[in-house]
Amino acid sequence: MSAPSRSTPAVPVAADTSKRVATLALGALGIVYGDIGTSPLYALRECFSGSHGVQPTHDNVLGVLSLVFWALIIVVSVKYLVFVMRADNRGEGGILALMALAMQRKRGEEVKVRPVVVTLGVFGAALLYGDGLITPAISVLSAVEGLSVATPFFEPYIQPLTIAILVGLFMIQRHGTAGIGAIFGPFMLVWFLTLAVLGIKELVTYPAVIWAISPIQAVRFFIHNQGHGFLVLGSVFLVVTGGEALYADMGHFGWRPIRWAWFVVVLPALMLNYMGQGALLLRDPSKASNPFFHLAPSWALYPLVVLATGATVIASQALISGAFSLTQQAIQLGYTPRLEVVHTSAEERGQIYLPGINLALLVGIILLVLGFKSSSNLAAAYGISVTTTMTITTVLAYVVARERWNVSRAVALPVAALFLVVDLSFWGSNLVKIAAGGWFPLLMALCVFTLMTTWKKGRDILANRLRGSSIPLKQLLESFGDHPPVRVPGTAIFMTGNPEGTPPALLHNLKHNKVLHEQVMLLTIASEEVPHVPPEERVEVIKLEEGFVRVIARYGFMENPSIPDILKRAREKGLQFNLMGTSFFLGRETLIPSKKPGMAMWREALFSWMSRNARSATAYFRIPPNRVVELGAQVEL
Repeated sequence: MSAPSRSTPAVPVAADTSKRVATLALGALGIVYGDIGTSPLYALRECFSGSHGVQPTHDNVLGVLSLVFWALIIVVSVKYLVFVMRADNRGEGGILALMALAMQRKRGEEVKVRPVVVTLGVFGAALLYGDGLITPAISVLSAVEGLSVATPFFEPYIQPLTIAILVGLFMIQRHGTAGIGAIFGPFMLVWFLTLAVLGIKELVTYPAVIWAISPIQAVRFFIHNQGHGFLVLGSVFLVVTGGEALYADMGHFGWRPIRWAWFVVVLPALMLNYMGQGALLLRDPSKASNPFFHLAPSWALYPLVVLATGATVIASQALISGAFSLTQQAIQLGYTPRLEVVHTSAEERGQIYLPGINLALLVGIILLVLGFKSSSNLAAAYGISVTTTMTITTVLAYVVARERWNVSRAVALPVAALFLVVDLSFWGSNLVKIAAGGWFPLLMALCVFTLMTTWKKGRDILANRLRGSSIPLKQLLESFGDHPPVRVPGTAIFMTGNPEGTPPALLHNLKHNKVLHEQVMLLTIASEEVPHVPPEERVEVIKLEEGFVRVIARYGFMENPSIPDILKRAREKGLQFNLMGTSFFLGRETLIPSKKPGMAMWREALFSWMSRNARSATAYFRIPPNRVVELGAQVEL
């Protein structure tokens, strides 16, 4: 399932110096590997003392360590870093980018409706919101719980301290991550070096644990433990939960720095630490309640808690930023209403802050901490959403390999089948977690999926209703020959989603005001199924009859439309107008649920509510508010 010649990634590292690649790899440590890098805090603990844990006997320890090693190799090293990262959508990754890539067709090729691909992609994206809630909660809780290893005195303060840290983290989001982001990479480098040192310290006392890398140990584990051993896979999966982040963050760094960071720093550090924890359990099985913090000598315990808390905050930051980016993509692809998007950096277009999503995540995470109370309880809820997303990624990657890269079925199918066996094994082992809390991310994903698909379907129905009540623009222009309207000075800009029809606001203006401006600009903002549109392809100006001009602005799903930017580019293409003599006419529809064919009444009511609470077009598209005229209409869905 390999791609043909690779296109240039978003960060062109091929011709860069080794120093630049190393710099980007250092940055990737802080942004990409925070989640998977904090898994040693709780992964092995859950394998041996969780709800489905096994006794830390010699054979069980070697068997679990073998499963951990091969999970990291097969899922992260091979599946994501070798295969999935080849499926870049003009350098960008992530499940929505992969869905858009699977939907793309070559120019002139008929666009096919791909309901299965769309459903899988949108549901996979919805599942990531559940991951975005659980990861910060479980990571920070597990770090702060290290205090209870030192003394029971801190036990009552673990939850309040965790909530305080999380509230502080979410409060700084509005200021952007540019400043603190500069220290993420170096901090995580120290964290991974600490993981390695702690592991080596214990590994030298029991070097025989290195035999765990043999797959025979994993086979023996399953033979001995049978069904119970399969359930332990649900805890083993915790070591690879950050795998999807490697793909989602590809656009920030490029594939080469991410690979270098993994093979040079992250993988060796993780395996040394897991091996060290295994050696500790072989020497003293009573340490299974929290083997990570028992690796540290007593004098280093408090500094290690501080370091672990910092690492989990960075891991949480990556998930929060990912939720912001995912929401921005969903807005541009038409699956989410317009929300306030604040750019926190003038230099980096990817650094954004969404106040509504930020508040929703904070409230949800606090409720999780209060409801589940401990990281072990949260671990029981963690995994089902991530395994489902990883399975969907494999399926979509297979579609891309077959239909975009023209890879033969004889090559693509066996590779995809191998990954699906692993994905579905983890997925099956996590099914038993549903009753213990796994229902939460699934319920949340179902709610988000319902909202996203309702919005998309509702917008399509609304567009069809408006199109049915409109007339072709050509017919309108021909009618001016017999009944020319009164023309007034200035330029009128009408925003329309249908580049061929007449905007309803234009018809309302003619009907009620009975005038037409000297120059009429019909502006359509089109969202492309690519992350970024080249500047030279951004704006297209088409001059029509009777002083009409059609302007089509194209944006990728990683970009935010801007009216000032569109007007500037239109001027560069020869369009003349005076902004102070320009009026923007926008339609504001009052939606009325009806029994007409389309959606169920409850979904129409939901869509109407979402539409009322969406951010106004004036604010979202950055239209000068003192130049806007809104014309209302009632539309039955």
